[in-house]
Formats: sequence, structure tokens, C-alpha cells
Amino acid sequence: MSGPAARRWRPGWPCPTGLVLAHLRRGAGDPTYRVTPDGTVWRGIRTPEGPTTLAVAPLDADGVVAARAWGPGAAWVLEALPRMLGAEDDLAGFHPRHDAVARLWRRFPRWRLGATGLVMEALVPGIIEQKVTGKEAFGGYRRLVQRFGAPAPGAPEELRLRVPPSPSDLLAIPSWEWLRMGVDHGRSAPLLRAAGVATALERAGGQGPERLDQALRSIRGIGVWTSAEVRARALGDADAVSFGDYHVAKDVGYALTGAPVDDAGLAELLAPYAPHRHRVQRLVELGHAGAPRRGARMSVRTHLPVRR
Repeated sequence: MSGPAARRWRPGWPCPTGLVLAHLRRGAGDPTYRVTPDGTVWRGIRTPEGPTTLAVAPLDADGVVAARAWGPGAAWVLEALPRMLGAEDDLAGFHPRHDAVARLWRRFPRWRLGATGLVMEALVPGIIEQKVTGKEAFGGYRRLVQRFGAPAPGAPEELRLRVPPSPSDLLAIPSWEWLRMGVDHGRSAPLLRAAGVATALERAGGQGPERLDQALRSIRGIGVWTSAEVRARALGDADAVSFGDYHVAKDVGYALTGAPVDDAGLAELLAPYAPHRHRVQRLVELGHAGAPRRGARMSVRTHLPVRR
């Protein structure tokens, strides 16, 4: 393996690299995401040019982000680095209208919404997370990457970093393997439909959030919530609200008004923030400012033959 490609980039603001990239992590055990003790974020990425490892160090004392990349897509991912870290996030028109939002913005003034430019990378775990508990969702994605992904090129062996499976890899997985990974037919079916049109979906992502939303929701089994989750990560869509989420409406309502709300209430609360509604949602998530986790929660289903 040849040495890594490298890039030193000076952002126009004190970019908190770990805070921005954390949105891409799918649970604590995500095999495509690791953080080493020095704060470097390691990601296994399937780029349009092939599997790639990206290592992004924290901002140094000179205000520079140092990144290294290995694999066929190294040049692609280093070119995409500024956008991934939020360089294209446009704050124009964002004004906190609630005291809670103002406090959160003062707490995270350097955070920006990054964009990977990779639709399938966000879509596959997004579909697996539909209508299940976080434990079930993150476990299903972890098993998928461990069983059908590939070792991340050039990454230190001790990190056990992996790259997600390609669309063709996904299409080759037998139905019983999805069940063994804890992913039922209601989620594996739309995931495979998406994998079959992956090229078209990536192309739609290049045409903007509205076009991508239309393309995603034209696939049976993919709705408003999944589209928003994908647009926020792949395109940095600051207006992509996760309607239909088990926690988001309750948490945003509690943070802004002191009481949980439903989706209708969420839409009303966030309407004045358009086109920055997702920005408010994400600030609440970053600040852990949502409703206390008390009472009944969604139970983990036990009827699927999960092979750990």
C-alpha cells in the first residue's frame, strides 16, 4: 500500500471537526467511524472512485485542518473535505427566535452542517433505522458492514475500520441474511429497491435537495423521515426536518416551549425558521436539550433471528 494522500486546509472559521463529523456516526459501534485519543476522526468511505479511508485531525494551533486519505477515492475525498466540514453551510437568514435556540447557538457558534455528497452512504443506514429502536437500528447496520463491507484501505489494523458495501454487494445478499442481521423485509425491500437505482439517486443528489427528495420518496418504503435524514447528511440541507421521528418532535417542543409536541406542533414551531428548520433540530440534539427519557420506550423486537 502506497503512502497516503494529504491535504492541509484552512477553514474561514475555527472549525470543530469532530463536532461536525459526529453527525455521520451511526451509533457507538459504527464500523465505518472511529475516533482515536488524539481526536482524529477516521472514516471508511465508499466514494464514486472506490473504497477510501479518510483521517481528519482536529484544528491545529495555526487554524489548519490536516487530513490524510488512502485508497482509490483519496483524491475525491480530499477535494470534498471542506464541504464535508461545513464550508458551504450558508447561515444567511438564521436568527434564533426562542431563548433556548439562542442559548444553544451561543454554545455551538462554530458548528456547521457538513455535506458528504454521498446519497447511498446516508440512505442505507437511514432505511435500516426506520421504525425501530436505536439499538436495533445501529446493530443491524453494524452487522451489515461487518459481514458484507470491506476493510478500509490503509487504516491501522487495530481500528478495525471498514467501508460499507456497494449497491451491487447489497443486491447480492440473500433474503435470509437480512433476517440474520436483524433487518426485516419491511426495511430490506426498500433498501434493495434503492440499491437498484443507486446511480440515479446519486445523480439526483447532485441536482439539489428538492430533486433528491422527489427521487427518494418515489421509492416504495421510503418516506419523509428517511428523505430528511439523507438530505441533511448528504447535501447539508439545513431545512430537512425529521418528521415522524420517535423523539424529534418531543425534544424540540420541550427545548423550545418546555412541553413535548407532536409533528403538527413541530411544524408550527419550526415554520418561522425556514430554511433553517433542521439547523434548530440539530442544535437541540447537540445540546441534549430534549425531553427527559422517562416512561415507556419502544421495545426491541425479539422475533427476528439475529446472528451476532
